[in-house]
Amino acid sequence: MKNLVIIALLSVLFTACESNKVLAENEIPSAITNYLQTHFPNHKVLQVEKEREGLSKSYDVILEGNIVLEFNKKHNIKSIEAKSALPQSVIPAKIWEYVQREYPGVGILEYELDDNRQKVELDNRLELEFNKAGDFLRLD
Repeated sequence: MKNLVIIALLSVLFTACESNKVLAENEIPSAITNYLQTHFPNHKVLQVEKEREGLSKSYDVILEGNIVLEFNKKHNIKSIEAKSALPQSVIPAKIWEYVQREYPGVGILEYELDDNRQKVELDNRLELEFNKAGDFLRLD
């Protein structure tokens, strides 16, 4: 019986640590709203979901035109995916210049940023990896 109570308590604890909540427009953090207005002014926000998993928190944003963005708990961009080329304004200048120089006429469909690297996927399906400073590392 004691083991059953412990298992039940642990399952409640783990369930409580993971939750998703769709946010109303007035609940969207202003930093995220400002980012969207700056870089995607012509795309309507379809849904913003706040995700909690353990101690981490993130925000997933879906925009009109099949654009999906993920922000971290500090409301900084983590990743962007689209079916058409991303605007130049969302790609760090050094990476944008490299892609334009090495792959002229090719659009960037995805951008990802983590603690150690940045990654882009081009519309020709090549994936390029850069360090935090935007220096090219390798073709992935």
